[in-house]
Amino acid sequence: KKALEAEERSRLQALRARIEMTIDTNAELKKFKEQLLLDFTSEGLRIQIVDLQNRPMFNAGKADLQPYAREILEAIAPALNDVPNKIGLSGHTDSTPYFTETGYSNWELSADRANASRRALLHGGLADNKILRVVGLASAAHLDRADPFNPINRRISIVVMTKEAAAAGGIYDTHMRDE
Repeated sequence: KKALEAEERSRLQALRARIEMTIDTNAELKKFKEQLLLDFTSEGLRIQIVDLQNRPMFNAGKADLQPYAREILEAIAPALNDVPNKIGLSGHTDSTPYFTETGYSNWELSADRANASRRALLHGGLADNKILRVVGLASAAHLDRADPFNPINRRISIVVMTKEAAAAGGIYDTHMRDE
């Protein structure tokens, strides 16, 4: 079991290196490097695409990806196909309340944004059967806990899950950093 876990960890580290190389060697993607956060959690390799103050992935209250965000997702999709691991997608908002008279709120918005990201990954070539979950978490799991309104809290998280996490149905908390 330890050998399999080490092999999987090595595979995910290689994937991280490949994604970083893809970003560094693509002039268009390199401009957005500061909006791409890659780290490891108990579930696997987490790739986060975050909003910045003057460069949001989505217009306010909308789930349509900005062209640059679509380009990032489409560019990393082929690398995600090169590993056997399942993928989990999560959409996040900051704590700015969003609510319409029909009851559409940050919850629906974050789920719709996760789904828009799923569609962009599929358009970029990701195999549909690689996706295990697509969820909206609204403002329930901030990246910047000290400032719930920080634009960085508006993000898409892609988790390339370990076999163990996928076997558990992808129900681990993907949004807490491993300490």
